[in-house]
Amino acid sequence: MSLTTPFAKRWGLRLPVVAGGLQWLANADYVAAAANAGVLPFLTAASFPDPDALRAEIRRAKDMTDRPFGLNVSMLPKLVPGDRTEAVFQMAIDEGLRIVETSGRNPEPYLAPLKAAGVTVLHKVPSVRYAVSAQRAGVDMVSIVGAECGGHPGMDLVGSLVNIALAERRLTIPFLIGGGIATGEQILAAMANGAEGVVIGTRFLVAEEIPAHPGYKTALAQASERDTALTMSSVRNTIRTLKNETTEAVAQMERDNPHVTIEELMPLVSGKIGRAAYETGDVSKGMLSAGQALGLTDELAPIAQIVAQLEEEMHRARDRLCPKETP
Repeated sequence: MSLTTPFAKRWGLRLPVVAGGLQWLANADYVAAAANAGVLPFLTAASFPDPDALRAEIRRAKDMTDRPFGLNVSMLPKLVPGDRTEAVFQMAIDEGLRIVETSGRNPEPYLAPLKAAGVTVLHKVPSVRYAVSAQRAGVDMVSIVGAECGGHPGMDLVGSLVNIALAERRLTIPFLIGGGIATGEQILAAMANGAEGVVIGTRFLVAEEIPAHPGYKTALAQASERDTALTMSSVRNTIRTLKNETTEAVAQMERDNPHVTIEELMPLVSGKIGRAAYETGDVSKGMLSAGQALGLTDELAPIAQIVAQLEEEMHRARDRLCPKETP
């Protein structure tokens, strides 16, 4: 049984794994370490509001690895004044990146120039119904992240096992599956269900190369699959984060006022508060994205060691399915 896929072969990957773009944390150090470990990582464009800083970070990553990496471009659901999505895509083209990961609104208006430049477009969605729309729009691949994921799982809250079965039946383009994926056994199971690979985020948050305080990573390693909370569904922006004082306060506001607005929530959910946790290690406040894979994340380690463990787990799973015959 092969432990690779056409997706992994195309990008020269050790494992068919995308290291998810982690806002504020997916810098050149993380990206280069993940690429050198043999998975496909993404810099997060939204982490660098200054275009010059983003270009410098892309070039810094290129100096640290000769392996492929991409750029995550999260687009707001609606075009807003000052939107710089087009400029970011042009930067990806100019810098010679071969793949971008899009999310948010329909990427169709940007596909023609990206494809003309030979850039692969991987569109991330929270459920298969959106993947079908993205396929119709003409993207090259989709990644489907289930309700278990950290960050934004969408409003449908469909789990990864159901998503993968639906994707195998409804899609003709290659797809990846994410949400709760943290072990090699799960990677092999995804492949058996038709996925070209998986998206892993939470499992990599404890990598030594992640630019965050050790106290933050230790808190994640000590957390369990029960230590996340879903909030902000009242403003149609559901997010799964580490349970803390902030999630409790937000949930209380939503219970007290079903018509609460994002402006009213902003003093609690501002990204500036969450970023402080990365700097200080205090995880009691802020919306700190983390998925139910926390239950499978129990120690800090270099990303290369985490990838090696995933590979070992894949081998064990394969051997259980296809035991070697004894003479």
